[in-house]
Amino acid sequence: SNKAGWFEAANGGTLFLDEIGDLPLNMQVKLLRVLQEREVVRLGSRTPIPINVRLVAATNVNLADAVVAGHFREDLFYRLHVATIRLPPLRERPGDILPLAEFFIEEHCRRLGYERAALSPDAERKLLAHSWPGNIRELENAIHHALLVCRYQVVAPADLHLVDMRPQGAAQVYAAHPGAAPAIAPPANLESALLALFEQNVPNLYEHIEETVFRAAYRYCHGNQLQTGRLLNISRNIVRARLEKIGELTKA
Repeated sequence: SNKAGWFEAANGGTLFLDEIGDLPLNMQVKLLRVLQEREVVRLGSRTPIPINVRLVAATNVNLADAVVAGHFREDLFYRLHVATIRLPPLRERPGDILPLAEFFIEEHCRRLGYERAALSPDAERKLLAHSWPGNIRELENAIHHALLVCRYQVVAPADLHLVDMRPQGAAQVYAAHPGAAPAIAPPANLESALLALFEQNVPNLYEHIEETVFRAAYRYCHGNQLQTGRLLNISRNIVRARLEKIGELTKA
């Protein structure tokens, strides 16, 4: 049957598109056309329908990096990049952790039919000490799991199923003084290896070093692209593009 799509249904209102950074390229073309023409055509129809929709999009991907890597259209990026709000990850706003945990406790108690539940002081300390590499969905899942396994509706530290996604043995980060940019003290053998390369006058030295860093990080993370991106502090799209370039991945 002939039905209105999401844009048509949202006419006069707001449409929220989540994970816009993962949109396939062929769908990006269609979305761009809608934003440019401000009209849609129903499936199987040839009659355009004008729309007036406020579009809100969200992503955990750095879209600028995705454009450079060729995974996101530049023209669509500038169509969306009008008013941008960056929501810091949970690890950068520790003051939100316990209020959000209490909110999720109330939500899931209502769904599970519990009268009430609470965090023990030790559970609160464990939540605050966690690295929180993901978003608030990780916190919600941890609370949901804890409520299913806790006793007497009191969440203990052992009830919190928290996964530390940081690579084991990651380098320590030091700051010279409060407010200074973080600096990593390089091991002496790394500096020695670089000096040896400088002595050899290797062609395309920078590319060779960068390729070696990507290969070593990727293998260190056991082939996990997401973890490799976190280790190198770059987006997963950039990791994939570079791994394809140096032959560690086969292009789809």
